[in-house]
Amino acid sequence: MYQDVLTIPKVKPMTDTTMPKKQVGLLGGNFNPIHHAHLMIAEQVGQKMGFDEVHLLPSYLPPHVDEKKTIDSKHRLAMVQRAIEDNSFLSVDTRELTRKGKSFTVDTMLEMTAENPDTEYYFIIGGDEVAYLPKWHRIDELVRLVNFVGVKRAGYATESSYPIIWVDVPEIQLSSSYIRQQVKQGCSIRYLVPDRVREYITEEGLYLNEL
Repeated sequence: MYQDVLTIPKVKPMTDTTMPKKQVGLLGGNFNPIHHAHLMIAEQVGQKMGFDEVHLLPSYLPPHVDEKKTIDSKHRLAMVQRAIEDNSFLSVDTRELTRKGKSFTVDTMLEMTAENPDTEYYFIIGGDEVAYLPKWHRIDELVRLVNFVGVKRAGYATESSYPIIWVDVPEIQLSSSYIRQQVKQGCSIRYLVPDRVREYITEEGLYLNEL
């Protein structure tokens, strides 16, 4: 008599199969309207940082102490969508418009990180905004949820008590308020915004009564 001997195959040591996290840039703003400087920053920072993609985050209501008037979010969203329709690297995230109320970045990041634990987020801000970080809503919690990428600007310090990844991109002196003033005054905004955005502003009669 003999017993069958069960042979157990040797198990190879497990290798680390952990996939690297997806890296996504975020550019928030009122986008009233979106213009070429916004798009240039999103594209340049995203490419230089090696992000997988960059999301534009239109705010519903900017969380400023001095509340700024803005047009209906449906118009701002429509212009963002038209501005990036031919760029697969950029996309729009509408969660702040859907959530309504004041658009606090910390609330957005809590949602995003919970939904996408396999993604590492980088929030892009201008060099002029870095000095205001201490005033951001729940900033100490926010810096644990997202990395900040600062876009260098002439005349603004690159020192901060918060961790900032600094990136050099071409500087364009262009603002949404300037574009709105140009429209109200009947001046051309060609080359300041994408053609599809310019066409939308004309079709909808936006900014003609800008205060």
